[in-house]
Amino acid sequence: MGAIKGVGHGAVKTIVEGRKEDGHYKSIFDLAKRIDLRAANKKAFEGLANAGGFDCWPDTHRAQYFSHDGDGITFLEKAVKYGAKHQENENSAQISMFGAASDVQIAEPIVPPCEDWGTMEKLSREKEVVGIYISGHPLDDFKIEMKTFCNGNIALFNDLNSVLNREVTFGGVVTDVQHRVSKQGKGWALFTIEDYTDSFEFRIFGEDYLKFRHFFVVNSFVYVRAFIKEGWINRDTGKKGDPRIQFNSFQLLHDVMDTYAKKLSIQLNIDDLGEGKITKLYDLLQLHEGTNTLNFLVYDNKEKIKVHMPSRKQKVKISQELLHELKEQDVRYKLN
Repeated sequence: MGAIKGVGHGAVKTIVEGRKEDGHYKSIFDLAKRIDLRAANKKAFEGLANAGGFDCWPDTHRAQYFSHDGDGITFLEKAVKYGAKHQENENSAQISMFGAASDVQIAEPIVPPCEDWGTMEKLSREKEVVGIYISGHPLDDFKIEMKTFCNGNIALFNDLNSVLNREVTFGGVVTDVQHRVSKQGKGWALFTIEDYTDSFEFRIFGEDYLKFRHFFVVNSFVYVRAFIKEGWINRDTGKKGDPRIQFNSFQLLHDVMDTYAKKLSIQLNIDDLGEGKITKLYDLLQLHEGTNTLNFLVYDNKEKIKVHMPSRKQKVKISQELLHELKEQDVRYKLN
């Protein structure tokens, strides 16, 4: 917790001590009532919410903590004020005429209904307060595209000589963009793309900038084809300059499956084939009819036999949904 931006040592200490003494916190209200709010202020609560620290409570989601009912005060602020008021009443020396401590009940603030954040919003906020992604990676939804249709990754751009005179196809998420104008009045840009391996700041100029600039949007997922060319030779010194990146195309990762996936090959072990599995597979493929070629590869490891059986009538629509359901049925496949 101490690594979360805004959550200091004092906040961590009071939260841990409270948990050790009286057990796990049951809700945001229980937390606000039990910890020392002088050590854990509003910023600490906001940091914990953004990092996913409150995800253990199923009745609330992250976006609700920052939502409000039109009064400009977030639900998280109301929860902290509720805890402070509760502690104030507990600590006060209000004694009734009968000599017993007064038991004033304070109503818990209402949790405002609102849409939960999308995956990218959650991950961006996690990285903002912790410095890394915690609950996943922005590219997790595109693992198939990254594995199947990319021949390179961002880490390669740290050593362009290793991919000289080659076209590199890679995917990633745009994490930073800076549009600039040269002294001649021409637009160009610096943009950073990140994948599982690394992040790299690219530069793009001239006609390429005009052609592809609509892809340079923070948090957009892009698929890039780039050719690595040899550097120019300096006429005065005769030395060759650094390799150059020639951008051939940009595309949204969302569209890659439709563009490049032409054939689905389903691989079946003959020992696993049974009427039930075949029926389930048939029903699934019927639900995903389309125009992509379908092929079956039936193999027998004992006899070392493989039989290719292209389907003449049945064609499919290759999609994330179909591939996910094939995985759920423990069916191996290959894309071409």
